[in-house]
Amino acid sequence: MFSRVNFYVLVGILLSGAVRAQGIAPKYSNEFMNIGIGARALGMAGAQVSAVNDVTAAYWNPAGLLGIKHEHEFSLMHAEYFAGIAKFDYAGYSTNIQEDNQIAVSLIRFGVDDIPDTRFLYDANGALNYDNIQFFNAADYALLLSFARDVSDYLKIGVNAKVIHRNVGKFAKAWGFGLDFGAIYMENGWRIGLMARDITTTFNAWSHNADLVRDIYAQTQNQIPINSIELTLPRATLSFSRNFELTEEIDFLTVLDLDLTFDGERNALYGSDLFNVSPKIGMELGYRQSAFFRIGAGNMQTLKDFDGSKYTSFQPGFGLGFKVSEAVLVDYALTDIGSISETPYSHVFSVKVSLNPLKSGFRLYDGL
Repeated sequence: MFSRVNFYVLVGILLSGAVRAQGIAPKYSNEFMNIGIGARALGMAGAQVSAVNDVTAAYWNPAGLLGIKHEHEFSLMHAEYFAGIAKFDYAGYSTNIQEDNQIAVSLIRFGVDDIPDTRFLYDANGALNYDNIQFFNAADYALLLSFARDVSDYLKIGVNAKVIHRNVGKFAKAWGFGLDFGAIYMENGWRIGLMARDITTTFNAWSHNADLVRDIYAQTQNQIPINSIELTLPRATLSFSRNFELTEEIDFLTVLDLDLTFDGERNALYGSDLFNVSPKIGMELGYRQSAFFRIGAGNMQTLKDFDGSKYTSFQPGFGLGFKVSEAVLVDYALTDIGSISETPYSHVFSVKVSLNPLKSGFRLYDGL
């Protein structure tokens, strides 16, 4: 049975971050942008920054867009988390501009739909009326506009301009803007990648329709939400990868990403007041560039048990990929979002379509 308490708790959770954000840079802002896109990447636990070379590079490292070998490349992904309550969707497209430039546009949505609004569950006579229940959505959106530049045989760079929109039904909404920078350097078969997110400190400007919740918040002695600014602090990822040709038909890719945050001590594998380091490890075994097996481990944390002892936890990843045709690649990943529900594992599917192969030697410099 729905009750007013359900609504109080739900809206309180959704809006509390924005209320606390007034004049403060929160530690966990725009966290939906850290989930990751593409079943290939998630199967490798998100270890991608130096290895990515397709349309999903717009998210992981825009410099990797220069690895695309087709005139047009599209990608779609759908995932569901928390037993299907939250849905995560992604769509991306990339094409080249002349021989040494690449552009991409990406759209990301993370949302919970059909949330019951029980404020009017009781009518004016005090009678319970389920017909008065209304529904709303709480969703986060991101639009990424990406540009990559081929500097030399060794260096590729890229930038993202991103627009963030967040809304909680008719109760609150926010708009934000930020910039990312990425680079990949190649030497002797090794790739070194750098992805700097929110380099300008991404902001979200929240506006609240306080009149809709003023009476309820007053009755429960909660703070009335007010317009505020929420900031997302910069973070970076340093990455190393190498591809080994085991035979003429079998390739083996290894990737190590080091996520660096600078917003105070976290439960990272290495944490301090100055910075934190959280590694990700990913591996991909490919057969004739047509079938792929992937595993990974990420989100490594040092946690404290009830008896005061410390232990290390991590988020595993597993994935498969199949080239259905010369133009279509289908990927699958099984990811663990943590032991926070009865169904922590999520199934992720994505598809990539590549059209019009570029001619040999099209790029001015050696490609990825």
